[in-house]
Amino acid sequence: MASNEHGVPGRDATPPAADDRSEYDYVSGDVERPGLVDDLEARVDGDVRFDSYTRQLYATDASAYEVTPVGVVFPTDTADVAVVVDYCATREIPVLPRGGGTSLAGQTVNEAIVLDFTRYMDGIVDIDPGSQEARVQAGAVLEDLNQRLAPHDLKFAPDPAAGDRSAIGGAIGNNSTGAHSLKYGKTDAYVESCEVVLADGSTATLGEIGVEELRERADADADDLLPRIYAGVVAVLDDHADEVEARFPDMKRNVSGYNLDRLVDEASDGTVNLARLLAGSEGTLAVITEATVSLETVPETKSVALLTYDSVVDAVSDVTHVLEHDPAAVELIDDTLIDLASDTAEFEDVVALLPEGTRAALLVEFYAADDDDGREKTAGLVEDRVETGDDRFAFDALEAHDEEERATYWKLRKSGLPILLGRTSDAKHISFIEDCAIPPEHLPEFVTRFQQILEDNDTFASFYAHAGPGVLHVRPLVNTKSEPDLAAMEDIADRVTDMVVEFGGSVSGEHGDGRARTQWNRKLYGDQLWGAFRDLKTAFDPDWLLNPGQVCGDVSMTENLRFGPDYDFDAGFDAELNWDNENGLRGMVELCHGCGGCRTEQDTAGGVMCPTYRAADEEITSTRGRANMLRQAMSGDLPDDPTGDEFAEEVLDLCVGCKGCAKDCPSEVDMAKMKAEVSHERHQREGASVRDKLFANVDALAALGSATAPVSNLVSKVPGARTVMEKTVGIASERTLPTFERETLKDWFDARGGTTVPASDADRKAVLFPDTYTNYAHPEIGKAAVRVLEAAGVHVDLAERTDSGRPAHSKGFLDKSRETARKNVAALEPRVADGWDVVLVEPSDAVMFQSDYLDLLSGDAVEALAANTYGVCEYLDVFRLDDEIEWSAPDASLSYHGHCHQKATKKDHHAVGVLRRAGYATDPVDSTCCGMAGTFGYEAEHHAMSEAIGDILVDQLDDSDGDLAVAPGASCRTQLGDMLDEDARDAADLVPEDRESPPTPVELLAAAL
Repeated sequence: MASNEHGVPGRDATPPAADDRSEYDYVSGDVERPGLVDDLEARVDGDVRFDSYTRQLYATDASAYEVTPVGVVFPTDTADVAVVVDYCATREIPVLPRGGGTSLAGQTVNEAIVLDFTRYMDGIVDIDPGSQEARVQAGAVLEDLNQRLAPHDLKFAPDPAAGDRSAIGGAIGNNSTGAHSLKYGKTDAYVESCEVVLADGSTATLGEIGVEELRERADADADDLLPRIYAGVVAVLDDHADEVEARFPDMKRNVSGYNLDRLVDEASDGTVNLARLLAGSEGTLAVITEATVSLETVPETKSVALLTYDSVVDAVSDVTHVLEHDPAAVELIDDTLIDLASDTAEFEDVVALLPEGTRAALLVEFYAADDDDGREKTAGLVEDRVETGDDRFAFDALEAHDEEERATYWKLRKSGLPILLGRTSDAKHISFIEDCAIPPEHLPEFVTRFQQILEDNDTFASFYAHAGPGVLHVRPLVNTKSEPDLAAMEDIADRVTDMVVEFGGSVSGEHGDGRARTQWNRKLYGDQLWGAFRDLKTAFDPDWLLNPGQVCGDVSMTENLRFGPDYDFDAGFDAELNWDNENGLRGMVELCHGCGGCRTEQDTAGGVMCPTYRAADEEITSTRGRANMLRQAMSGDLPDDPTGDEFAEEVLDLCVGCKGCAKDCPSEVDMAKMKAEVSHERHQREGASVRDKLFANVDALAALGSATAPVSNLVSKVPGARTVMEKTVGIASERTLPTFERETLKDWFDARGGTTVPASDADRKAVLFPDTYTNYAHPEIGKAAVRVLEAAGVHVDLAERTDSGRPAHSKGFLDKSRETARKNVAALEPRVADGWDVVLVEPSDAVMFQSDYLDLLSGDAVEALAANTYGVCEYLDVFRLDDEIEWSAPDASLSYHGHCHQKATKKDHHAVGVLRRAGYATDPVDSTCCGMAGTFGYEAEHHAMSEAIGDILVDQLDDSDGDLAVAPGASCRTQLGDMLDEDARDAADLVPEDRESPPTPVELLAAAL
């Protein structure tokens, strides 16, 4: 049998000759064989995609690696998987099972046919609370499972950080665990059985089996694969058990190599569970399609103590003493993270809670039967380690018992990765030696020597995470585009691995082998066990076609890097916007590290991003997908120009510009801003559509509509008019089009003689900017804003301009939005300098002033305007102006949906606070974009997607405690007006003018005056 590229028995490394390629399709470089796609499509019910976009989407995961796959199949059931594996086995094509693509070591990228289980095979088949077991498909997300288990007070215990997007198949494949492994161990402890497809396409159920039965059924020469697998397992027990006992680390956290230690341990009791042998195998032994897992009860309550130290070495020196108190988790926070967190707006308040002089901390969490039990446990720890204990290292401690306080300390601990991964420089904190597991008693020396190794290689890293089980996350700062840095990277890994072996630890305590660490398993385990791994691999997978190269192959940590020395980047145009980061636009394009946070579902994670992914469940609609496609187009991996028609339609078209990624993405990848750049360049090269030009100039159109109202409002009611608009301009015929008022807000304000609050009696002066929608379409909202501001004692004036630049900016007309911004800055900054504030009703227009203007312009004037601009409720809340109002709110409970732009800029909470103080029972819905997204929902080709996103919001509003839906944005209210039933949007008793759309917070405040 020929040796393949990984140096193991397997498929012939030489592709078939050209005249042999007609039978099936396979991709080798740029060569495609047309038969494969047709063959697979004829055989499976699921989706078969071998286009260049899909292949590039699956070329990366959350690691530093990139390998273009052969293609991707989305199976619907085990039969589909079996067909694919059988087909590939006969043609010697590798296969790679994949879940959420959150792997940090590169184990979910390969030159193979990828099986993505998360699209169709993500079901929770059965839950049995009595036996505390659940049966789930491989693509089921861990957090989805736990939500289903919550009513039974049960959970799937392993809690990896990416649990809200990690699939159960991936958790088994990686043998995942998390912060509470001190209590729960790894995933293998909870795997009872697995339905699998073996390497020859046959199916089997692997689970518990007696050792004697295993021996009876083992046959190394059998025609069927399963008896040969049994023989391979027996060989491990007979030939290598002593070496396993001698060489495997005696630790809770070890996921390096195959799971032979559990196999040998179980065999001593007369049975083994072969499903648990798959834990940590990274898809190299079999393809899991379904699993039965055992469950744990949810603890009654928790308590937290935060022990503070003078140094990291002091902190890790204390771990063994802390472990004597039987905590559920012990997490390290080092000085690097504390310093970085103190410089960020999100975490500076949390850091401020730390006692002066804190250079490291241990977050210690206890599970408790009740609050008294929790307080007793933390008090005992603090007394021992801070107050009276011998060999004390901690100098102070903080305690947290209620859920909000505990979350505050965990927030500081979890701040590490987002901060570290926010670098836009060429040097990044790379995951390659970041989760070594060391017996806790050796941590002080390990940290000291590791720091010296880093210094020797002229770099540094942060030391944080799971100190209790001895797993510290250490990501050195490395520029993988540099040959010297690659040499340093390998030197660091080599020397640290020597330390790991010396201390009896593991190369990987959590994140697996993959491309980053497979090469070190031979050093860790020795030649005998390395050979045992390879023999076992061959028993399961004779041709080495299942995720070849991982665990016991010869993949190299410095090959197939996403950013290697040969990497080249060329955007093809100069950036138009200000990019306040290293490497500008390129730095942002390269920022996504692939964690998959944008793939979370609304009902499990909340937040804003990514609305189109949540509706479509397609990788290309996630922020990760779009960011990867943009980077690959600009680096030449994708043949299309990022400003071309196909790229625009395939990648950018469904980005709604919600800005959620700029907030919710751990690295703050700003896809909306990158889309604006590319769209602008596309307009420059290709021109713009009539519809885009109309939407960009909507202020002028609205002014015309208002001047000719009510006649203008009749146009859309002419029979056939909407159909004509859809066919000619592309505006969806199903949409309710805006109507216009003859008397604008400015007309009304002038007619009433301006404000009723004299400047001499006012503490604050505000210029209310009458945006396009408020001025021409719904001036009653502006009138309500004026009345509420005046009731708060504000002297109000109206700006002369109505266009904020938002419509043009959202469509990528950056020249136009910049010119509009200049005019507004010129008109309003002098008033700001004279003590006026600027206030806007429409959330997206307010954020335009506060944020987008800073992208378009530079200088003190625009910064002053941005800093002194507020939404109406934000203005009331920030200065507590509503404290001056004697509210008399009607009896109403509200479900509040905040605008995505406000949420993305962390300003959506202001309206909730004011509404509650006004007397309304208000339930803020943790929702994403409504789906209307300015003009997006009006566009015919986007109408279905818009409504699909809207359906998610409607479901959340249905589940909310409020009786009346409330939304501040015009787009949101239009969408809800089209989608909600009458009872959910009826505000006749609260808002003077009856309309089909829900009321705004400002109108409700006016009703409460």
